[in-house]
Amino acid sequence: MGRLISILILRLYGWKYDAGVPIDKKFIAISAPHTSGWDFTWGKLFFATKRIQPIFFIKQEAFYFPMGFILRYFGARPIDRGKFAKGMVEQVIQYFEENETFAVAITPEGTREKTTKWKKGFYLIAQKANVPIYLGYLDYGNKKMGYGERFVPTGDIEKDMLYIKEYYKKLNPISKYPEKFSFDFS
Repeated sequence: MGRLISILILRLYGWKYDAGVPIDKKFIAISAPHTSGWDFTWGKLFFATKRIQPIFFIKQEAFYFPMGFILRYFGARPIDRGKFAKGMVEQVIQYFEENETFAVAITPEGTREKTTKWKKGFYLIAQKANVPIYLGYLDYGNKKMGYGERFVPTGDIEKDMLYIKEYYKKLNPISKYPEKFSFDFS
């Protein structure tokens, strides 16, 4: 989607976004909270304003005809979750290794339903691929979105996940469906 069209749509709907652009050629952008299919739409428009087209991964079963064409057009890539497939972490690391520039958007909750356990794959990918994590957010209450802080994993996953949790608690973004989001994640 074009940058100017994306800016226009976001303004039309009253969204504000931070003006920062990631300084890295390769990175992971996590986005929280994630409680609605609209999160993807607003996030995709936001990325377009920055001229960045991150990849996001969806289970390969969703790539049936004609949906597969539509998903690929919008930056989706299939993930093989089959019995003999490499794990998602390894598949994404392979993308980082094979590309000079690469951005991936991940929702750490891994679902739009309420959960108190964030998946740690985004962290493991960042650590193994040696790329930073941008702590992105979507705040429906204030109609704001952005990349947030640039975070480099230290290797102490428990300490780093606590830091990320506290970052989001302090930021306090309001999800589209607040009853589906909890700051009490581990």
